[in-house]
Amino acid sequence: MSDMKEPFLNAVPLLEKIEKAGYEAYFVGGSVRDLLIGREISDVDIASSATPVELKAIFSKTIDVGIEHGTIVILFNGMAYEVTTFRSESEYEDFRRPAGVEFIRSLQDDLMRRDFTMNAIAMDKQGKLIDPFRGTQAIKERMIRTVGDPFERFQEDGLRMMRAIRFHSQLGFEIEDKTLDALKALAPLLKHISVERKTMEFEKLLAGTYRKDAIIKLTETDIYQFLPGLADLKSEITHMAEYDCGDLSVEEMWALLLFQCKWQQKELDAFLKAWKLPVKKIQYIKSLLAWLKIRFAKNWTKLALYQAGFMIAAGAERLFNILHHQEANLNLEHLQKSYESLPIKKLTDLEINGGDLQEWFQKKPGPWIKEKLKAAEAAVINQEIENKKEILREWLSRCNQN
Repeated sequence: MSDMKEPFLNAVPLLEKIEKAGYEAYFVGGSVRDLLIGREISDVDIASSATPVELKAIFSKTIDVGIEHGTIVILFNGMAYEVTTFRSESEYEDFRRPAGVEFIRSLQDDLMRRDFTMNAIAMDKQGKLIDPFRGTQAIKERMIRTVGDPFERFQEDGLRMMRAIRFHSQLGFEIEDKTLDALKALAPLLKHISVERKTMEFEKLLAGTYRKDAIIKLTETDIYQFLPGLADLKSEITHMAEYDCGDLSVEEMWALLLFQCKWQQKELDAFLKAWKLPVKKIQYIKSLLAWLKIRFAKNWTKLALYQAGFMIAAGAERLFNILHHQEANLNLEHLQKSYESLPIKKLTDLEINGGDLQEWFQKKPGPWIKEKLKAAEAAVINQEIENKKEILREWLSRCNQN
């Protein structure tokens, strides 16, 4: 028995409704694992012997999300629940997806197709555990081991190898010896996995509490060789694991890795694009890196702090500290106070605009407007003049005469 708590308790009436219609329903997967570990649970996954069509007959509000794989979303008591039909998977194609999915009525057979024993535990509405593959034991031992033969599991879906190292990063569990041997032997299967799926796992790995150990595992297993742009970066990746990067965000971790590479802009762009990261994230990482390099050259000035913005400046400062083996958040309070004391935070905070300049100088619009606004902006930030319309007008007129 397990001590059930929210969000499981909320979903118990859903399980009861499925059972009342003559089918089985259980909590499964990551939410059950996290309950047993004592981790925070965001949402629960439910598996049932009822097929999507049968579930739709029981519940009036459903959404098809992955109906061909047996998954639908049920809207129940103001909440959305993903319910997946028990299934077995036929032969896998190209090491990444089953050729077909067959709906079955057996919970045990459904659990048998899952990746790791800790993810193959089910729990009924009373909190009773169904654990045919001794996942609870693996959790007690803090061990990552596959359901059945790891060589078979990883050949079914190569991404499971990255999931093993990602869980190592998130939970700090060790990877069982036979599972580790399979990782080393089968790493090349990752060639068959889409970049998007690899990126998702890699970013979860970068965010994990035990990421230092996981980064080392990437090199020990040779998995790094089959990730975009990392094949020739063994020493850079290893070097990255030498730093205590406990407080860094995922974007800061990317920047830390790239800082080791000392690449030109072109190589940097190609590397980030190869991971198919969103454009916004790429810009953010590049910005962090650029300001980190400036920070190595000099201390923060008011103008630099203004141009970077607090988020980027704080990230660059954290990276700077870590690269000097100092506490990540050193100086951050002082940096925040300096930023907050800036007279303006963005160009539109200036008391003047392009229209004012045209009126005062009686000139046609052109690049001169931007130049004058930039000059006024810098003077205000450096507190050479006050951000008041008349003072700015007088100062700009004086500059014009010089």
